[in-house]
Amino acid sequence: MDLSALSLARLLPYFDRGIFAYFVILIVAYGTLVAAALWELLAHVLRVRGESRQWVLGSAVSPSISILAPAYNEEATIAESVTALLALHYANLEVVVINDGSPDRTLDVLRERFALVPIHTIVWKRLETKPVRALYRSRTHPNLVVVDKVNGGKADALNVGLNLATGDLVCVIDADTIVDSDALPRLARPFLSDASTIATGGMIRVANGSRVAGGRVLETRAPRNGIAGMQVSEYLRAFLFGRLGWNHLGGTLIISGAFGLFQREAMIAAGGYTHDTVGEDMELVLKLRRRAYEAGQRHRVLFVPDAVAWTEVPETTRVLGRQRDRWHRGLADVLWRHRRLIFNPKYGAMGLVGLPYFLIVELLAPVTELIGWIALATWVWVGALNGEVALLFFLLAYGLNALHGALAVLADELSFPRYERIRDRLLIIAWSMLESFGYRQLTVLWRVRGLWKYLRGRTDWGRMERRGFSTPAGGAPARPLEAAPATSA
Repeated sequence: MDLSALSLARLLPYFDRGIFAYFVILIVAYGTLVAAALWELLAHVLRVRGESRQWVLGSAVSPSISILAPAYNEEATIAESVTALLALHYANLEVVVINDGSPDRTLDVLRERFALVPIHTIVWKRLETKPVRALYRSRTHPNLVVVDKVNGGKADALNVGLNLATGDLVCVIDADTIVDSDALPRLARPFLSDASTIATGGMIRVANGSRVAGGRVLETRAPRNGIAGMQVSEYLRAFLFGRLGWNHLGGTLIISGAFGLFQREAMIAAGGYTHDTVGEDMELVLKLRRRAYEAGQRHRVLFVPDAVAWTEVPETTRVLGRQRDRWHRGLADVLWRHRRLIFNPKYGAMGLVGLPYFLIVELLAPVTELIGWIALATWVWVGALNGEVALLFFLLAYGLNALHGALAVLADELSFPRYERIRDRLLIIAWSMLESFGYRQLTVLWRVRGLWKYLRGRTDWGRMERRGFSTPAGGAPARPLEAAPATSA
């Protein structure tokens, strides 16, 4: 054994201890989050099961809602998505679709499907945005407004929507999202029960493989595509354990850009969406909460597990890798912007618990895991591999992940189940078990790549692809979406 190998051998105990200590922290953090989530889920199920949403729909104090749907190159899914939005069960509803300078036929599809006619372009610019080129209203659906604007990115499109919206609350969704018909009353419920609520987020579920028609998910099925199937388990863990657990531990820090409900005036007072970030959804929530803490205002940001929206997830590693890369860059950027809040007692549970968790567990986890694998390869190289340590590392890294996946599927089945067929349930469990073999390692590499890109100043969204909800299995190939300029949707 040469000197370099001897030096590495001396460092191995430190690798062992450091990696083991980090995974102990992960186990404690995940365990606490899961316990809090299960408690919250039980409480929520007992609170809403059997309750009619008619008291929300028919109440004289029910807040008006404006739905903002930014669209960039969404011609494959835009008609289905807007049809679903217009069919939502809510009395005082306005739908604002913002076409962010799409070079494809997104605007043409909207014109043809909803009989759009131009109206006067008058916008109160409470938030600075790129110019609005035209405004349209539907002759068949008077509560539908379509905005055509110069491309400026997702954040800019949403800020245009905030300038135009008239509702007390603003519901922000992605244009490729299908929302359950009763999701809005469920999402609005916390605003009526507690005036300090400033934002709520809904459950995002995977639509791939399901039967969709008329802007509705008619039959929920597990994806047959492995990449999409493994994301079902990921989404269940992220929302049922992650978002729901934070309800109990001091309030969530992320509301998915695919489906969230906010106080409109609070959003405008906070300056709307930030342009120069790819993590605009988390950035907005942190701005809202930071402003409330600094003003000494009691506030709530909640996740609502039975308010469901459906999205099309990537089915290829190429597109999925770009998405996860971008998500991790967004997380790094937001944490850096609000770094002064981390471990700051002035910001309560958000500063002392929430942000440190996202820094230590979410941001650094892929880096630590990659270092662990490098250390494992080093042990083999110097001939100092300890079989028990290697097995322990594997069980900690992947056994815990599989256990969380199984628990998330079980919690979903016992609370608000959506899969009716036994074979679909079994398939989801199978995907969750297989996730640790190959798929997880790829997500680690993608997230580390995203962190590296962030350190190099990359802010692009990357090229995405969508098939459209109604594309049958084995149908037409995916249509590539053109990449918008930096920080665009």
